Order: sequence, then C-alpha cells, then structure tokens
Amino acid sequence: MIRVIEPGLLSTIQDEGRNGFQQYGVIASGVMDTFAYRIANILVGNEEREAVIEVTLTGPTLEFEKDGLIAICGADFSAQLDGEPCPTWRPVFVKQGTTLHMKFSKKGCRAVIAVGGGLDLPIVMNSKSTYLRAQIGGLNGRTLDKEDVIQNNPLSQKSKQIILSLTKKVGKSFTSRWSISKVYLHEIYYGSSLRVMKGRQYDEFAPDSQQDFWEKPFKVSPQSDRMGFRLDGTELKRTVSEDLLSEAVAFGTIQVPADGQAIILLADRQTIGGYPKIGQVSSVDLPALVQKKPGETIHFKEISHEEAQCSLLKREQDIRELKWIIDRKIESGGDNHAAG
Repeated sequence: MIRVIEPGLLSTIQDEGRNGFQQYGVIASGVMDTFAYRIANILVGNEEREAVIEVTLTGPTLEFEKDGLIAICGADFSAQLDGEPCPTWRPVFVKQGTTLHMKFSKKGCRAVIAVGGGLDLPIVMNSKSTYLRAQIGGLNGRTLDKEDVIQNNPLSQKSKQIILSLTKKVGKSFTSRWSISKVYLHEIYYGSSLRVMKGRQYDEFAPDSQQDFWEKPFKVSPQSDRMGFRLDGTELKRTVSEDLLSEAVAFGTIQVPADGQAIILLADRQTIGGYPKIGQVSSVDLPALVQKKPGETIHFKEISHEEAQCSLLKREQDIRELKWIIDRKIESGGDNHAAG
C-alpha cells in the first residue's frame, strides 16, 4: 500500500492505454514514455504492460506502508529514499515506512514508478490509464492528491526472487549493483534529431516550408500537454486551400493548423484530425520526444517508412535482450556491470 504525502505537479496512473476503442471515439491515453515504462516493469518482475505512476516536471512524495519493490525510469528527479539518493533504472527494495521523495526534473520531463506486483485499480475498457478530460481510469479519473492510498497487488514469484537477491547483500542499500547502461540510454533519449517520416499531406506544403521543416529548429511551447506539443518556429505554409476530411491520427502525428505552427499529437490525442499532416515521428523516437520540456528545441530528420520499421524491430530486439540479461543477473545475484 502506498500513501501519497505530496502529489507533485501532474502525477497519474498510466499503462499502455485504452487501445481498441478509438473507433468509438474513446481516447487511447496511456503512458507517455513507453520505453521507460516497459523497462521499469521488467526491472520489478511485472508484466511489461502493468500500470505505473507517471510523474511530470515535479515529482511526488510517497510513503510505502508495506515492504515492496520499485523501479524509477525516465527523467532524473533527484529521487531520495528517507533522505538518501535513490538510484534509477534498476530495482530497489523499499522497507515498510520508507518515504520516496522526488524533486524537480533535472534532465528530461517525465518518469515512471513501477511497483512490484502492480497497482490494484479498476480496469476501465481494458486499461487502468487515467484520462483526465473524461475523468476515467486511474484514481477516479484524476491526478494523485494528498492522502490518496494506492493499493498494490501481491508480489509475483519473480518480484519475490528479485527482493531476495537484493536483500541478500550486506549493507544499507537494497538495490542492484547493476543498472541499464547510461550509454544506451543516451542513444535513446539524446540524439541530435527526431526521426520523422513524411506525412500524408507533405506534398501540399510549399517547397520553402518543406525545407524549413527539415532544416530549422522548433521549440516546445508552454501551451503543451499530454494531448500534444505545440511548436514555436517557422510558419509552415500549404499551397492548397481545400479543407480535409478528418482521418485517423497516431501518437507522433505532426499536424499543421491554419496558423502554420505545427502540433505533435501525444498520448491523450484525439481519435481523428482534420489538419494537414506534414510528418509522423518514428515510434522509436517518441520516448525522446516526450522528455522535452517547454522551451527546449527540436530538430527533425527525414527517414523512410522502411527505415522506421527496421528501427522499431531493432528496439524490440533490444528490449527482449535487456529482459534476458536482467533475468540472468537476478538469477545470479548480479554484478557491477551495466545491463544493455
């Protein structure tokens, strides 16, 4: 059981999202950083798509009222357990009565907290994800608040095995000596550009606007949220004036409304959109995208659909290999080397 002492700026329950209902106008929602989300669950022995606590810009303070297992992945929030630094991207055993305090994000925007056994919350349309505008999912469809209590499910056998491997060590810190490789994480989150495929209406934009889209920087506007990032930058102009029929949109779709300022659609995006689509962010770069803070700069780099597919297959292979390595380290009691 987890008690919320301070909720942070925007802390919600999220999982992979409410998939399969967009045809009925239901927003998919779900976690923003899918890579951090999946790895955090793997680290605590959960199924990859178990619900987590997602935190944004300013983290929460949580008290664990039972012994448990956590993993924090994503942005660096200078997390502390009872005043001591709490490592990230690795499993951590927390004793009953331990307090987790997360500060402002130093680098990046969002992190997730996975809890061994998962969170015991109602399932609404196959998901525990919070969608704030409709007030569904999570804790009564809202952000976490002071004195909220989050129940967690019993530990799985794998979670128990991880705890056993951590508590065998002599010392104060009940965490692994290994973590996900910082070099690998840097490759995922801090590339020079976001890889983007041309959108369905790319050819409707003026040649100068097409060139500017690839060559000029854009800044994330303060008027951004989980629905989408508004970008400040060069005006992108169409050469045709016809209105479009609304059509399906995806996580990472880049739309351009009449003012010429692009919008990148995110987890809480609408189900369809009628603005012209100049591009689509590659799935493998969505984790890097959602870690951008307001005011930070984005550059786009063109890739083909085939290149995007190959990159996604490579990422999935990497995650499978990471899972295998983590399982082996848990079984062996771990060592000092990074995973990945």
